Amino acid sequence: MKKIAVLGSTGSIGTQTLEVAEYNGDIEVCALAAGSNISLLEKQIRTFRPKLAAVWNEKKAKELKEKVKDLDVRIVSGMDGLLETAAMPDTEILVTAIVGMIGILPTIEAIKAGKDIALANKETLVTAGHIIMPLAREHGVSILPVDSEHSAIFQSLQGNRKKELEKILLTASGGPFRGKKREELVDIQVEDALKHPNWEMGRKITIDSSTMVNKGLEVIEAKWLFDVQVEKIQVVVQPQSIIHSMVEYTDGAVIAQLGTPDMKLPIQYALYYPERRYLPGDRLDFKTLAQITFEEPDMETFYGLKLAYEAGRKGGSLPTVFNAANEKAVALFLERKIQYLQIPEIIAACMEQHKNIESPTVEEILNTEKETYEFIKNRW
Repeated sequence: MKKIAVLGSTGSIGTQTLEVAEYNGDIEVCALAAGSNISLLEKQIRTFRPKLAAVWNEKKAKELKEKVKDLDVRIVSGMDGLLETAAMPDTEILVTAIVGMIGILPTIEAIKAGKDIALANKETLVTAGHIIMPLAREHGVSILPVDSEHSAIFQSLQGNRKKELEKILLTASGGPFRGKKREELVDIQVEDALKHPNWEMGRKITIDSSTMVNKGLEVIEAKWLFDVQVEKIQVVVQPQSIIHSMVEYTDGAVIAQLGTPDMKLPIQYALYYPERRYLPGDRLDFKTLAQITFEEPDMETFYGLKLAYEAGRKGGSLPTVFNAANEKAVALFLERKIQYLQIPEIIAACMEQHKNIESPTVEEILNTEKETYEFIKNRW
């Protein structure tokens, strides 16, 4: 029986993780954590009967405590609640499906407690990869990628030696605005940017996909996950989302992982690695698959991706600025306070004014985030 805790259980990855657990029947969900969606969290508690549930919002935590007083579950709140969930003694794997840099401290706590990490929180490695990866090695903990692209790379590396790796080919769908130029994106509205052609995701990540900033975050994440320089990570636009990513080896061989766009596959692979299990759902039909096409990303139109390469190359605290600036800019766009094309403009301005810290501590990372937010608040 696998024993897991899930941070971000009411989000897209969290709910699909619980679907995988329910389908397999041999996963015990020991702890759940969510932000403020206590109506869904209550249903999850009643279905999976965890011993612990954390709610970020303290007021909502009190409401939930009243709602589930008939059950044997302890309700905790805030960062202390997340840390307790992350390090819960009963669990073997922590699924970090929480959004934002709020995931850094719980991930560190879980690693120190000897938990394997099923990682779906990009910000943890983007901003603190230089802390997380050495710490995981020190404690003998596995970091198992849940992102479809990083899972594909991880799967394509199986059975091969790291020194034989030549290049990572990170695929991208291109999002809803693939092929468009900057002048065509001037009047883009929130509703337009939320129409992803292939994947169903949360609002923030869907906007990130449309700007290709999401792919930039994945480049930085891959740098840390697979211990390569960003120069060895090439983004390839593959509009059908059939090839989830590829690895090229020194002899010229390219190994790819293909499949239908279904996040349950990488989730299940991370939870049961190295075992593969049956997963219900659609299968690729090569008799009807007309074509798989490839394009170069347009880094002038979608220059958020170019900025990500710059941040990944320079490292230090600059990736934190890139991530925090994007997070705030996307929030402003969703609130209709800025235009779509201002998202990368804000990221560029924040990066330009920042004095880079070469190897930031967690405290310095979190301070950099606050300073970036403050800079944006004063200018936009």
